[in-house]
Amino acid sequence: MTLNQHIALLEKEASRLELSAEQWLELQDATQNYAWRLVRGLSNAKSYGYRDPASETLTEHAIQEEGRPIQQLLDLLRTEVDTLGINPASGGFMGYIPGGGLAHAAFGDLLAALSNRYSGVFFAAPGAVRMENMLIRWMASLVGYPESSGGFLASGGSIANLSAIVTAREACKISPREVERSVVYLSRETHHCVDKALRIAGLAACRQRLVALDSGYRMVPESLETIIATDQRRGLRPWLVIASAGTTNTGSVDPLADIAAIAQHHGLWLHVDGAYGAFFALCEEGKQVLQGLDKTDSIVLDPHKSLFLPYGTGALLVKDKPALILAHDGIANYMRDAVVNSFEVSPARMSPELTKHFRGLRMWLPLMAHGLAPFRAALGEKLLLARYFYNQIQLVNGFEVGPFPDLSVVIYRYVPKAGDPDDFNTRLARAIQLDGRVFLSSTVLRGKVYLRMAIGSFRTHRRHIDLALQVLRETAAELCAGAPTSRPQ
Repeated sequence: MTLNQHIALLEKEASRLELSAEQWLELQDATQNYAWRLVRGLSNAKSYGYRDPASETLTEHAIQEEGRPIQQLLDLLRTEVDTLGINPASGGFMGYIPGGGLAHAAFGDLLAALSNRYSGVFFAAPGAVRMENMLIRWMASLVGYPESSGGFLASGGSIANLSAIVTAREACKISPREVERSVVYLSRETHHCVDKALRIAGLAACRQRLVALDSGYRMVPESLETIIATDQRRGLRPWLVIASAGTTNTGSVDPLADIAAIAQHHGLWLHVDGAYGAFFALCEEGKQVLQGLDKTDSIVLDPHKSLFLPYGTGALLVKDKPALILAHDGIANYMRDAVVNSFEVSPARMSPELTKHFRGLRMWLPLMAHGLAPFRAALGEKLLLARYFYNQIQLVNGFEVGPFPDLSVVIYRYVPKAGDPDDFNTRLARAIQLDGRVFLSSTVLRGKVYLRMAIGSFRTHRRHIDLALQVLRETAAELCAGAPTSRPQ
C-alpha cells in the first residue's frame, strides 16, 4: 500500500466522526427528547437517589472499537448517572450552594463546544475575548470596582482564590526569604480552598492568624485590628486579609467596610471570597448586607453558584489590573502572531490557564436572553425564603436555630429530650437524604452538629421550603419514637 493509499484509507475511517444530516437529526432528536424529559421533571424531582454502590453497571460497558446506538447510551446515562446521588438542579436540593440548570447556559455550552473557539487570546477569537471581558466589566460594576480593574472567568472559586493570592503575593513583594515572617489574617469560617491555595502558592510557611468571630460567625474587626498591631510590634509583616462575603458553612458576611478600613490603614491587601454571596448584590436586600465590596483589592465570584450556571464557572476581579497581569503574564515564540493588534487584554495574560474553554458563552447567553430582572427576583426570593424558613422552623417543637441568616443559608438543629443531640442530628440528616424528597446537609459549629438549609436553586420556591419543614417534622418524630425512618424506593 502506498502512502497516499494509506492516507485515503485512514481518511475514510476518520470521516465517520463527521455526521451526515440523517445522523445529526437522529442525535438531535434523541438528546433533545431526553433533555426535555429531564428538565420537565426537575422542579419536583427527587433531590437524592440511593442505590447500593456495588450494583453499578456503567463500567461493564467498556469503550470498544465500534460505537453503540445513542438511545442505549442515553438509557445508561439515565439509570447510572442522572438518577443517582445528589440532584443539584432539582427544587428540593437545599444541602449545598450550587443549583444550576439554566437552559440558555446549556445551549451556550453546546454552541461553544461545537465551535471550540479558543478564548484565551484576542488574536485567536476576538469575539470570545470581548465577550469574557464584557462580563468581567459588568461584574466589576456590580461590586463597585473601577473600569481600570481586571479579571477573568475561572473554573471555579478554588482557582480564582489561588490566582488572587498569587496576585497579592506579587503585588506585596513577598519574597521566599520573607514568607516565614509574613502574616495572613482569616477566620475559622474561611473556605478550605484558601488554605490549599496558600500551600500551592508557596506560602504554607506564612503565619496564619485566626480572627475572632461574633455570634453570627462574622469576623470581628476589633480583633483583627488588635492582632495586626501586635504582629507589627513584634517585627512581623502583616500583608493579607481574607474576608468572606457569604461563607459556605453559615452564609455569614464579614463586616467588609470596617475590615477594609483596617486593611487600608495598615497597608494590607484585602481579598474577599464572595464565591457564594457576592452576586446577591444584584438585589436590594443583598446589597445592604454586602456593603464594602468596592473597598476591597480583589474578589472572587462564582456564577455557577448564585447565577445558576453550570459547574466550572467562576470569576476573579482585581482592582489593579496591572498587578493581575504582572502575576500571570507569559509569552512563547510560537505565540508571536498572537500579540499583534490586541485591542483587548487577553484572558491568558491574567489567568493561570492557557488552554481556555469558551465558558463566557454559557454566562452571556442567559444574561442577554433573560435580562437581569429575573435574576434579581430569584436572588431576592432566596433571601426571603431563608428568612421564612428561619421563622417557621422555630415553630416546630424540638428545633432551635443559629443566627439570623445574612444570605440564604440557615443553621438549625433538633434537641431531643433524651440522648446525644449530635448523634440525633447526624441520623436525622442521613434519614432525610435517603428519603430523597429534599436534600439537606449537616455541619459542625463550635463543636456541635447542626443542619444546614442552603437555598440556592432558581427552582426552589416556597412549596419546597414547606415540604422540607414537613419532612423535618415527620422524620424527627419518627426518630424520637424509635420507628424506622423512610427508606429509598
